[in-house]
Amino acid sequence: IIHMETRDLFMYKTRQSLPDYVEFQTYHIRNLFRNCNSGVGRDIRHRNVNDMCTGIHGLFGQTDQQTSSPQIYSVIHSRNLEGKAGHELLARVAKNTGCDPEAALNMEPEYIKAILEPIGMLNHPIVFLTDHQRPEILERLRADKDIGPMIHLVPDEASWVGGDITLGIMANAFIGNPASTFSGFIAKSRLALGFEGTYMFRAKNGNGEWEEVCEKRCIFWKRMLWNMA
Repeated sequence: IIHMETRDLFMYKTRQSLPDYVEFQTYHIRNLFRNCNSGVGRDIRHRNVNDMCTGIHGLFGQTDQQTSSPQIYSVIHSRNLEGKAGHELLARVAKNTGCDPEAALNMEPEYIKAILEPIGMLNHPIVFLTDHQRPEILERLRADKDIGPMIHLVPDEASWVGGDITLGIMANAFIGNPASTFSGFIAKSRLALGFEGTYMFRAKNGNGEWEEVCEKRCIFWKRMLWNMA
C-alpha cells in the first residue's frame, strides 16, 4: 500500500512516454464521460447532483437529440489566475511552448477574431466563461461590433463547474488559457473525444498572423506544462 498526500499526487510526474501517457489519460477521460452526472441521484454528502448539461440547456434550451441539429457555438474561457501569478505562470508556459505570453490572459477582440473569423464562427453564439477577476475583458468584447452581438453568458442558475466544462467540450471552437488547469481539462477532454477546433497555444508568425505553435498533445506534455499536464 502506498500512501500519498494530495500535494504529492498533484506534483507526481509520470515516467511514461508521451504517447503512452496520452493514451492512458484519454482512455480514462472517455470512461469518465460515459458515466457523467445527469442530475439524478445524490453525492457522497447526500446533496442532489447537478446535470452536466445544465449550461447548454440554460443557454440554448433542451432539444431532442434524435431530431434536432447540434447547436453551433464557440466558447472563450477567460481565466486571470489571480493577477501577477497568472502572468508569471503563462510566461513560463510561453517560454516552453512558444505561445504568446499575454494573449490568452487578455483575450483581445483582435485575437478572438483571428481565430473565429477564418472558420466562420463569428456568425454564431460566443459563450464567455470567466472567473470575473477582469471585467474589462468582457466589456471590450461586448464593445466590438463583430463580437459583441454574439456574446452569451451562462445564466446564474445554470452555471456550475460541470456545466461549464460540458459547454467547453461540446463547442465547435474552444479558446482557452494554457496556464489554466480548467482550460487544460477541457482541451484534454476534447482531444480524447475526437473534437477539433481547440485553440490554446497561439502566437504571431513572421507575417503578423496568429497561428498554433504547439501540437494538440502539448496539453499532456509535462516538459511543457509540468504538473498541469
